[in-house]
Amino acid sequence: MLLPEDDYPLHQTALPLAHVMDGHPNAYDRYWFNGYNEEFYFAFALGLYPNRGVIDGAFSVVQGHRQYSVFASDALHGRPTEVGPLRVEIVEPLRINRLVVNAPEQGLRADLTYTRRSAVTEEPRETMHDGPRIFMDVTRVTQLGTWSGWFETPNGRVDLNAPLLGTKDRSWGVRPVGEPLPGAPGVRAPQLCFFWAPLNFDDGGLHFMTFNDSNGTPVSRAASYLPYDGVAESTQGSLALTMQPGTRWMKDAILTMGDEEIYLEPLLRFQMRGAGYNHPQYAHGRWHGGPITGDDHLNLDQLDPLDYPNIHVQHVVRATRADEVGLGVLEQLVVGPYAPTGLSGLLDGA
Repeated sequence: MLLPEDDYPLHQTALPLAHVMDGHPNAYDRYWFNGYNEEFYFAFALGLYPNRGVIDGAFSVVQGHRQYSVFASDALHGRPTEVGPLRVEIVEPLRINRLVVNAPEQGLRADLTYTRRSAVTEEPRETMHDGPRIFMDVTRVTQLGTWSGWFETPNGRVDLNAPLLGTKDRSWGVRPVGEPLPGAPGVRAPQLCFFWAPLNFDDGGLHFMTFNDSNGTPVSRAASYLPYDGVAESTQGSLALTMQPGTRWMKDAILTMGDEEIYLEPLLRFQMRGAGYNHPQYAHGRWHGGPITGDDHLNLDQLDPLDYPNIHVQHVVRATRADEVGLGVLEQLVVGPYAPTGLSGLLDGA
């Protein structure tokens, strides 16, 4: 099968570009964006699953104690960056993107332009197995940016009269998506601990990512300084997290980068289910029988923090180092035992 993109010199194997990851069903290629201040947060996700023949996406906004989301899914034809009412435009690669959302029936519309603010960092390749099978094999690229434009929710329109901080995340490879794969049950222990923290400061930013085992030992870890210009500078990093009692969400945290400590204080909570992550109906890569557009409105104060779809979150955080205060996010996904926080069961709370 040929795509129009096959006319570009982009091939990595003898196969046409439509054939990816040796046909693995869980191959994916995803855009993720967020934007935030101390009053609101939005996220946009769009994923392609070539070997499942599916494309899907979501746009979600937190305002106060409410989270509003629109979801879209369809059959994949070619390599579009648009599904239903959601569109990503690549204005200038690795620098400028435009996001368009036109879902008035779901109460969400937006026209937002992202502009790169910092150097780009490529995380180390993350490869995990479930016995002899590939569980995850991912490359992720992160950069900090600013937003201009506007968005609209059931609460009305918000115009970004000053640049808004945010993050762009591009990742691709293999990760669990869509319907479960056939075959014998997996043997991998039901444990996963992931923390991800892009942080903005006046002189640039910081990036930290870690996958930890149940004892807190890193399986994969990356830490970088992200200047405005030039290239990312790698360093050593670690994260010490205190959780809210009865949850798997942060109370506060201390991020160590090199020889400095950054105190992280949560300001807003975004439920990642609002962008499709482990959503009970609109999870990534699922086939819904044809094109669909759906929505989800959450009251954040009424959610059970230990219900599985609710444990994966991003918090907007105030980041304090020495006498400087920045703003960023800390993503948290902790499933199963995690000794550093006293968690011992599958979904028990701190």
